[in-house]
Amino acid sequence: MTDKKAPDVAIANPWQQLRELTPARIALGRAGTSLPTRPLLEFQYAHAQARDAVHLPFDHAALSAELTGLNLQSLQLHSAAKDRDTYLQRPDLGRKLDEESATLLDRHGAEQSAGYDLAIVVADGLSALAVQHHALPMIERIREMATQEGWSLAPIALVQQGRVAAADEVAERLGARMVIMLIGERPGLSSPDSLGLYFTYAPKVGRTDADRNCISNIRLEGLSYTMASHRLLYLLREASKRQLSGVNLKDEAEIPLLNDGQSGKNFLLT
Repeated sequence: MTDKKAPDVAIANPWQQLRELTPARIALGRAGTSLPTRPLLEFQYAHAQARDAVHLPFDHAALSAELTGLNLQSLQLHSAAKDRDTYLQRPDLGRKLDEESATLLDRHGAEQSAGYDLAIVVADGLSALAVQHHALPMIERIREMATQEGWSLAPIALVQQGRVAAADEVAERLGARMVIMLIGERPGLSSPDSLGLYFTYAPKVGRTDADRNCISNIRLEGLSYTMASHRLLYLLREASKRQLSGVNLKDEAEIPLLNDGQSGKNFLLT
């Protein structure tokens, strides 16, 4: 008696070829009125990856050691959210530093009375995995920019359980006229390691999101380090000239085209 192969009950979606152009969950097919088993298991796996990314601890000590290897000084700080559960339930505590961190920054700022042109803050946000994968390459590129422009760079601030607004307090206490926050973004079901970059000119406690510029989805499958650095340099230069950031500073950086090596304006602004 020969074994017969069971028939495939899954019905392919005619848009299947479009899946090659996007990681979005489209054209998954169906089995009766339900998803086929494979797409369902892939969805559950992606969901588990996103949950793990949210709860993964920020290994700030390892990042600090890597920065030391690049001859970059770092300061290990903590927000007022004492642990991960508090951080997730109390966003307000993630936006400010605890007393020990504030004291450390005040002491360092007093020793550097002239202040700094640029501060870099790294926080775990909602994905320490993103920081683990992408923070160091971006910091290297930002240092190159600062050297190129002749800007003084503050010690890198590593903030555990930090949110975007924590960068304002760090920069204000260090006396920095510009600040860049590198932070793990909320994980998506196809992007558990997406890094966000927030830039603020004249940072101080009380700044709002309207005062910041954001460059998001920095990762190998999203916005490349090179493109993110290209856009950031434009924002830094324009902010220095205009002395502002946020909604009044539009990203009009010329985008290098991959097909012919020429440059074109941001198509959203033409």
